[in-house]
Amino acid sequence: MASMGEQNGVVSTRPVMADNRNFADFEPAVKKPKRNKFAFACAILASLTSILLGYDIGVMSGAIIYIQEDLKINDVQKEILMGILNVYSLVGSCAAGRTSDWVGRRYTIVLAGAIFFLGALLMGFATSYAFLMVGRFVAGIGVGYALMIAPVYTAEVSPASSRGFLTSFPEVFINGGILLGYVSNYAFSKLPTDLGWRFMLGIGAIPSVLLAVGVLAMPESPRWLVMQGRLGEAKKVLDKTSESIEEAQLRLSEIKEAAGIPQECTDDVVKVQKRSHGEGVWKELFLYPTPAVRHVLICGIGIHFFQQASGIDAVVLYSPTIFEKAGITSSDGKLLATVAVGFVKTITILIATFLLDRIGRRPLLLSSIIGMVASLTTLGFSLTIIDHSHEKIPWAIGLCITMVLAYVALFSIGMGPITWVYSSEIFPLRLRAQGASMGVAVNRVTSGVISMTFISLYKAISIGGAFFLFAGIATVATLFFYMFYPETQGKTLEEMEGLFGKFIGWREEAKKLKMKKTMEVNGDGTSNGQIQLGNTTTK
Repeated sequence: MASMGEQNGVVSTRPVMADNRNFADFEPAVKKPKRNKFAFACAILASLTSILLGYDIGVMSGAIIYIQEDLKINDVQKEILMGILNVYSLVGSCAAGRTSDWVGRRYTIVLAGAIFFLGALLMGFATSYAFLMVGRFVAGIGVGYALMIAPVYTAEVSPASSRGFLTSFPEVFINGGILLGYVSNYAFSKLPTDLGWRFMLGIGAIPSVLLAVGVLAMPESPRWLVMQGRLGEAKKVLDKTSESIEEAQLRLSEIKEAAGIPQECTDDVVKVQKRSHGEGVWKELFLYPTPAVRHVLICGIGIHFFQQASGIDAVVLYSPTIFEKAGITSSDGKLLATVAVGFVKTITILIATFLLDRIGRRPLLLSSIIGMVASLTTLGFSLTIIDHSHEKIPWAIGLCITMVLAYVALFSIGMGPITWVYSSEIFPLRLRAQGASMGVAVNRVTSGVISMTFISLYKAISIGGAFFLFAGIATVATLFFYMFYPETQGKTLEEMEGLFGKFIGWREEAKKLKMKKTMEVNGDGTSNGQIQLGNTTTK
C-alpha cells in the first residue's frame, strides 16, 4: 500500500495504512456535502439567465392575443412578433463566445441580464408595433447571451459525477420561466387590454435584476481562469466545487493539459499563449477540423437543430391556438389549459435532472424522442379528425389535450435538458465557447423559422398535417441520435475528445475507455482519484 502511493505520483508520500486516521485526507465523505452545495449554488445562479427566454416564450403565447386586439396587427405580423426574438438572439449567441473568452463567463452573465432588462422595459412601454419590435430586438440579444453562457459556465464548474444534473438547470429554468409567463398571462388578463399585455411583458425585467445581484456571489469558471494563466484562483474554485482534494487536483491537471500549460507549472500566475479570444478557433471548427472535432460539431449542431425542428416552440408558443382548434373557445379556458402545459413541463424537467447522472444521456434522449414521435403522430391524428368534423367529438378533444401534455412531458424528460447538457460538455476546452455559441445559433434560427411560419404552415397543410410533419422530423432525429451519439455520462470534459472521431465506431472507443478506467481502479476500491492523478500527470 505504501509503495502504491509513491508509484502513482500522489502529492502526499506518507504510507496508506489500514488505520482510519491515515485515510482522512483521502475521504471525500466529510467535505462532499459542502462542495456539492457550492457547485449547486453556482449552477443555480448561472442558470437563472435561462429564465429570461422561458418567460418570454410563455408570456408571448398569451400576450399576443391582447397585442393583436390592441395594435390591430394581422396574422403575418403576429407570426413575426412571436418568433423574431429567436432570430434576434443570434446576435447575442454569436457574440457571447468571444465575449465570454474576453471578459470571462461570469461577467458575460451580468451582461446578458442587463441587456434583457433594457429589452423588457422597452417592450413594456411600447406604444406601437415598431416600438415593440425594437424591444424584441434588444431582449433577443440578451436571450442569446444567456442561452450560450449558462450551460457552458455550469459544465465548467461542475464535477463529472453531477455534471448532468447541474448542467440541466438551464432547461429547468427555461421551463420555470415558461410557467411564470403562463401564470403572468392569466394574472394580468383581467386588466384593460392596453395595459394587460404591457404588464405581462414588462414584468420580465425583475428576474434580470435578481440575476445581476446574485452573480456577485459566483466564482469565475476554473477553465477560463486556467486559460488566462491564473492557476491559483482556478485551484481555489476547483477545491470548492470538486468532491475531493484528489478530484480537484485531477481536474486542474487535465485542464492544464488541455490549455497547453506544462504540468510542472505550479505558480499562482503563469504566462500563457493568448489564444483565448477566438483566434484560430473558427478555422479549427470549420476549415481544418480533425475527425474528432468534425464529429463533435455535427453532434453539437445536430441536437440543437432537431430539438427545435421537432416542433416544441410551435406547441408552447401557439398552445392557445392549438387548444382553440381542439374545441376550447373561451379565453380563460385556453389560458388555464396553457398553464397546465407549463406545470407539466416544469414537473417533468425536475424529474429529468435526477435521472441524467443515473440513467445516462443516451437512454433518456432515445426514449424521449421515440415518445415524441408517438405523441406528435397521435396529436396530428386527433386534430385532423376534429378539423374534418362538423360537430364536437369529446374523445378527440380529450385525446388532443392529452397528447399536447404528453408531448411536452416527453420533450422535457429527455430532449429538452440533454440538448444543453450534451452540447456544453462535448466540445474541447479551446473550442467550447465558440462551439456552444454555434449550437445556440442553430437552435435559435430553427426556433425562429418554426415559430414565424407555424400559422402559415398549418393554413397550407392543415393543423394536423403540421404535426405529422414534426413527427417525421422527430423520426429522422431518432435514427441520427442512435447512430452517432456516444454516452458521455461520468466522463470528464477532457476525456470527451477520445469518444469522438469515428461516427460509427464510437462504441468500440467507449469500451476501450471503460476498460482503461477499470484497469486504473485500485484493487480494494479505494483512492481511485489518486491513481488517475498519477496516470494523468505522467503522460
